[in-house]
Amino acid sequence: MATHYAIHPQIPQQFQIEKIKTALQKGAVMLYPTDTVYAIGCDLNNQNAVKRVRQIKRMSNDKPLTFLCSSLSNISEYAVVSDPAYRLMKHLIPGTYTFVLPGTKLVPKVVMSPKRKTTGIRVPDHPFCQAILEALGNPIISTSSHLADLEGEFPTMGLERAKLFDEMNKLVDIIIETGEDPGIQVSTIIDLTTDEPTILREGMGWEEAKNWLLV
Repeated sequence: MATHYAIHPQIPQQFQIEKIKTALQKGAVMLYPTDTVYAIGCDLNNQNAVKRVRQIKRMSNDKPLTFLCSSLSNISEYAVVSDPAYRLMKHLIPGTYTFVLPGTKLVPKVVMSPKRKTTGIRVPDHPFCQAILEALGNPIISTSSHLADLEGEFPTMGLERAKLFDEMNKLVDIIIETGEDPGIQVSTIIDLTTDEPTILREGMGWEEAKNWLLV
């Protein structure tokens, strides 16, 4: 059974953040709110926890995992950022965008795409996410809580908060409760591995991203 933490949605309590940080460093997997949907995540540097996230999501090892960074400068530690990519991200960060970038040596192999050596990175605009990133001092994994069944359907998509928590209670170690309802709109994915950025998935804020691509 998961441990539930009641967190203020705008001003996360520091003593609670410290407890969650310690648990993540020890390998805990959590369900937590972001500025898009509720996500399943863990400490990027704990490989056993990352593997558990893959198991929960039924993701193969060749599919890259997205992770959250605290800022644009933090992204540059984990990804190779070209000048055009930097200019675009500067306008869209923080926000509901996942950027596909070439990873650096700091990105664990268990997270990256083994063929392309790329990774997905977000800088969220959410108080809890920013608070735990600051406390932890490194990125956290962020994959949506939409779980597929054997038929490829997503029965957890659009669930009310209480029902989602019930579904996840035996799968994760920590559940973050901020009183926010689970979102249903995913992030917009932008490929920045070439000089011409491309929108791979139209999610929240994709129109704004498209406008900046045309500048």
